[in-house]
Amino acid sequence: MPLSDAQLATIRVSFDTVRHNLEPASTFFYEDLFRRAPELREMFRDDLAGQGMKFMSTLAVIVDGLHQPESLAKQYGELGSVHGTLGVTAAMFRPMGEALIATVKHTLGDRFDDGVAEAWGIAYGEMAAALIDKGGIA
Repeated sequence: MPLSDAQLATIRVSFDTVRHNLEPASTFFYEDLFRRAPELREMFRDDLAGQGMKFMSTLAVIVDGLHQPESLAKQYGELGSVHGTLGVTAAMFRPMGEALIATVKHTLGDRFDDGVAEAWGIAYGEMAAALIDKGGIA
């Protein structure tokens, strides 16, 4: 199901809060991810602060392009390809999505509600499906 205009706006507004809290948000993301899937820790370099900023920067590009999904096709292909060569499997996207939504929830605090959760869930689902498809990830 594609994102509605209202959901796109919800993602943009909520990500603005995340953008203003990039360092703690990126740290929270990886801590939460490794609690959910400790086996993924070995796939990441020791510099999680740098990795987190890279992840958040990439996420910002995706969020900024959500209103024009066709413009993200090339980026999804490149990201999917890189992730595929690193050994990422389709199953690994589930805990990443859960950690991302938990990060948004943690960052927004009581401004996080069911509408925010739904919008991010749809957006992440679309992004993960595109990365898996375009990157040939199994």
